[in-house]
Amino acid sequence: MRTVVVLPTYNEAENIVGFLRAVRQAVPEADILVVDDNSPDGTAVLAEETASELGRIKVLHRGGKQGLGAAYRHGFTTAFDEGYEAIVSMDSDFSHDPVAIPTMLKLVADGADAVIGSRYVPGGATVDWPLRRRLLSKWGNRYTAAVLRLPVRDCTSGFRAYRAESLRIIDPGSTTAEGYAFLTELVRKLIANGSTIVETPITFRDRQFGTSKMSGRIIAESMLLVTKWGLFDRKNH
Repeated sequence: MRTVVVLPTYNEAENIVGFLRAVRQAVPEADILVVDDNSPDGTAVLAEETASELGRIKVLHRGGKQGLGAAYRHGFTTAFDEGYEAIVSMDSDFSHDPVAIPTMLKLVADGADAVIGSRYVPGGATVDWPLRRRLLSKWGNRYTAAVLRLPVRDCTSGFRAYRAESLRIIDPGSTTAEGYAFLTELVRKLIANGSTIVETPITFRDRQFGTSKMSGRIIAESMLLVTKWGLFDRKNH
């Protein structure tokens, strides 16, 4: 399958060069699309320099920080326009290990519409996170799955592989959430469309360099939207 790895970036200068090399090593046949929100630390410049060296890396320069959802919508639309058959999404801070990509792509090739690199299925793990953040993430995902009646344990994992046609059908451009709620919104749309979602275990590692984009506002947005969607679904079924 012709594959592209979509990487949304904002202030990842300390990670981006090494990460692009690691992705290329893990999946030499895949193209890479960096979607940079005008990082003031020069992430895009470093990505362009690495692209000149490694080849088959494209950098999308966006006007400013507009959120995870907006970056992915732009990246996915570009991937659709360029005819890719499989699309991988992941963070560029080494919290997602590129070594897992071939396993995820094989699951897509074997029939999955979407594969989620999951922290919360047997074999999955989160390391280097403080207990409070681990509990917040785990129970947030349990709440999300229960309220939205989703057969998925890790709705907010951004490490995923999609069959491009299955993702195109649900129209990511029609989503409205930013933050990590965007990832849940995609899962909700995929399930509603009858898509097959497979979870494969990953070990999530906290970033060593740079600053996390997680904030109280993002968490609040996610929980409020999940509750709103849950109430809407119950009212309309």
